[in-house]
Amino acid sequence: MTAPEADEKDKSGPVAGRDFIRQIIDEDMKTGKWGGRVHTRFPPEPNGYLHIGHAKSICLNFGLARDFGGQCNLRFDDTNPAKEEVEYVDSIQEDVRWLGFSWDDRMFYASNYFDQLYAFAETLIEKGLAYVDDLSQEEIRAYRGTLTEPGKDSPYRGRSVAENLDLFRRMRAGEFPDGAKVLRAKIDMQSPNVVLRDPVLYRIKHVEHHRTGDAWCVYPMYDYTHCISDSLEGITHSICSLEFENNRPLYDWVLDNLPVPCHPQQIEFARLNLSYTVLSKRKLIQLVTQKVVSGWDDPRLPTLSGIRRRGYTPEAIRDFCERIGISKAENMVDMALLEHCLREDLNRSAKRVMAVLRPLKVVIENYPEGQVEEIDFPYHPEDASLGSRKVPFTREIYVERDDFMETPAKKWFRLAPGAEVRLRYAYYVTCTGVVKDPATGEVTELRCTHDPATKGGWSSDGRKVKGTLHWVSAAHAVPAEVRLYDRLFTKENPTEGKGDFMDALNPDSLEVIPEALVEPSLAALPVGERVQFERLGYFCVDKDSTPQKRVFNRAVALKDSWAKAGGR
Repeated sequence: MTAPEADEKDKSGPVAGRDFIRQIIDEDMKTGKWGGRVHTRFPPEPNGYLHIGHAKSICLNFGLARDFGGQCNLRFDDTNPAKEEVEYVDSIQEDVRWLGFSWDDRMFYASNYFDQLYAFAETLIEKGLAYVDDLSQEEIRAYRGTLTEPGKDSPYRGRSVAENLDLFRRMRAGEFPDGAKVLRAKIDMQSPNVVLRDPVLYRIKHVEHHRTGDAWCVYPMYDYTHCISDSLEGITHSICSLEFENNRPLYDWVLDNLPVPCHPQQIEFARLNLSYTVLSKRKLIQLVTQKVVSGWDDPRLPTLSGIRRRGYTPEAIRDFCERIGISKAENMVDMALLEHCLREDLNRSAKRVMAVLRPLKVVIENYPEGQVEEIDFPYHPEDASLGSRKVPFTREIYVERDDFMETPAKKWFRLAPGAEVRLRYAYYVTCTGVVKDPATGEVTELRCTHDPATKGGWSSDGRKVKGTLHWVSAAHAVPAEVRLYDRLFTKENPTEGKGDFMDALNPDSLEVIPEALVEPSLAALPVGERVQFERLGYFCVDKDSTPQKRVFNRAVALKDSWAKAGGR
């Protein structure tokens, strides 16, 4: 139930600042409303992969249970079998665990309650509060009215209790085709809240369910199922996003009119809106099915499986969710804050290693041929506990092509003809010559000399150089493919305006560098391991890696626009 670093929090109440939901629960604890209990739930529909917006809800629901010494359930609202798959159920469990939370033995499914839900529906019919309607979906929509015009009664609204019970049981028995009939609540077609204008409670779907098989051909609607599931599980505070605020009167109506064990309190908060991405499940499905991305775990997607593959840590996600806080106000959160949280975490935890993305060969002409020097490199300059490794240095090395300029610009402190630079932890070298392709004029190789007196990358005579380059030994470097990810969209809000959100796709959201080289310590790095490529950014070993070629995803660049802007 708890994130690892939060175990020591005071169980009597939250230690951090009080958001409005915690203030509500504080008051409930004072008045003894729930007998001192706090019981929440995270209730995803298993019809897609979780994304960063769900992470906010996960951290909130499990965090409330943690802070108040309560419990949090994981419940799958699996009432629409046409869109649900076991794959999604499995991925959701993996994501919640990855974030650092546990539901212990409290994993439930709405389908656990199908018998009770059906029995409660018959109760509503018997009380004259539900009826079977033959109107089509389009007709129901037309009869419902608008925000400014009241609805009108269905011609089938006056059916007797006996007729409704008979028809509903025949629906259950499979007599009617999909869409032929629905069960509706009988509330108020004149209500200013459109949600209360006789909402549908059950519909016919001759679809096999991933858990109940073909046992059912009628399935309850989410709004009807959700509140009853909450009550059956003893939930005290039913936390949901602001889009369900208008549905709260229906939540209360259902529970007020049924003999349920308890009546949880529904509380709404603003969902996460993140710049340069989309968090609509429908739009994410479109990106996947149209193969705009490689799958649900594409590192450009905001899915938890995608950002995990990209290299994000659960600590960074929890930190991000804590920073953005909980409120009633909708707002757009800058992607730069999420990236900042990851940099802060990886700056503390990631080992520093060397990689060359676009190799340019350097021959150190006065270094002995065949000699291999093992140089001790610390993994982190400020954390000795991360240890060190031996990096081979040889006569022929590779540096970044961008670290050389034949005609250097002003204040150029890297390699150029006649310029001296420091090779990280190795030697000072001076560029003495340039080899070019005679056909194209492209620089293919540099000739340099090293100063043996600068071993370790420092001069004993006090001589200083301003440029320090990373490098790899030509004879020992490991081939790698490096994938550089950028934001998936070019617009801060891709869905703003009337245009298609797909028009805002960033054509440069992925750059693949197929012939990079990394130091030998990375040859056996496990999938998911995160490191800093010195001077280049933070990277994660991808699942596509093979023994012959390692694949790395850039999690985030080193430049921190959020910190630079003062965390605006």
